[in-house]
Amino acid sequence: MSVAPTDRRTPTTDEESKSHETAALLHASLLRLLDGRDDRAARLASLRVLGSAYRGLGWRPWHAAPVGAALLAAPGVCWRRAWRLVERTAARMSDGPAWWPAEVVGHVRDVDTVAALTVRPSRCLPFRVGQAVPVCTPRRPGRWRWLSPANAPRADGTVEFHVRAVPGGSVSGSLVHEVRPGELLHLGAPADSGLELVDGDDDLLLVAGGTGLAPLRALVEQVAEAPAGRRVTLVVGARTFADLYDAIALDKLQQAHDWLTVVPTFSDDPEAEPAERGTAITLAGYHHRAGQHVHVCGPPAMLAAARRWLAIAGVPADRLHLPTLGWR
Repeated sequence: MSVAPTDRRTPTTDEESKSHETAALLHASLLRLLDGRDDRAARLASLRVLGSAYRGLGWRPWHAAPVGAALLAAPGVCWRRAWRLVERTAARMSDGPAWWPAEVVGHVRDVDTVAALTVRPSRCLPFRVGQAVPVCTPRRPGRWRWLSPANAPRADGTVEFHVRAVPGGSVSGSLVHEVRPGELLHLGAPADSGLELVDGDDDLLLVAGGTGLAPLRALVEQVAEAPAGRRVTLVVGARTFADLYDAIALDKLQQAHDWLTVVPTFSDDPEAEPAERGTAITLAGYHHRAGQHVHVCGPPAMLAAARRWLAIAGVPADRLHLPTLGWR
């Protein structure tokens, strides 16, 4: 499958290798988009990467025929519709790489099903706090999933992602249980997720469930870099104390900033203190104060509960911020 405009120079071995790798990943991504087995969030992640590739590789409408011919090896695919979706996505995107290769330089598992991966992109990834990034491992080529950085941009360019291995999730399972330092991941162009910090000095109530903690921890780091008199309450929900991850980092953040209050809460731990018992949404309703902006990130059931119960608790709709992209 030819994916890039013809280069009249004699390519080097390294250039040929990179061209083949690019072609293989694009082919796998297109086929995965076509087979229709991914959920809406994963399809959006794939489209974002393919839209960037369309612009970055100089694709034009007349490339549809040769690309489609390459895809016809997969029986029954309706590639023309997918191509139109890629074209529409490309029209809404700015110029930039199709993806950033990133080396895994750290892989830590606080609990068995959750891993914190630190990666170093080959060049600086231009993300903002609260955004989400399409991520793909060569172990599962073409399968893109949204992850959100758990940190504000760093001077050394490294990015930390939190991943939970979900039942039936081949990508998340691979990132948690198989990927090791020294391997490469592919990072797509960052996208707004709905969790970005609103300008101003209003206090914040952050409510995390599972790896939804990642973008909210990054918000805390952002506030720390530009103090504006804000007070921040971070409610972190887990089923039991053993399921709580990233506890050391949270403890360090709270010790370093007197404007930050971290509230762990456990939905199913009989040994928890009375003030720490209940779901994250229940505790959020208790800690909510007028004037706060409320950011919630976690599993789908938690987000559904947030829409209902936090409205009842008095959180105005324009001050409730939920992720607009799929979350695992």
